[in-house]
Amino acid sequence: MLRSMLRAKIHQATITDANIEYEGSLTVDEDLLDAVGIIQFEQVKISNLNNGERFETYIIPGKRGSGKICLNGAAARKGLKGDRIIIFSYGYYTEDEIEGFAPKIIRLDENNNIIK
Repeated sequence: MLRSMLRAKIHQATITDANIEYEGSLTVDEDLLDAVGIIQFEQVKISNLNNGERFETYIIPGKRGSGKICLNGAAARKGLKGDRIIIFSYGYYTEDEIEGFAPKIIRLDENNNIIK
């Protein structure tokens, strides 16, 4: 049996931009992606702490060190610049893989710098 488990989380990221004219996705500073092991085109779930919206999209890497977190396309309707979001990635694991497993989690400050 496989279980769906939290694999990675970027906690309290601040939306830096929203671009309705883009095809759709979430742009995230590549340094933040590397810190939790999320890759380009990976499916993620987003929870907006300001308005309660929850949605799925995929990742596009943003410029390293930029702190960029940009909602693109239809996702741009789910949050505003300055909103705080949580980015979740899940994976499927066997019972053997779950033993001793822990997700990679980072917490960000208001400028999208890693604080934990």
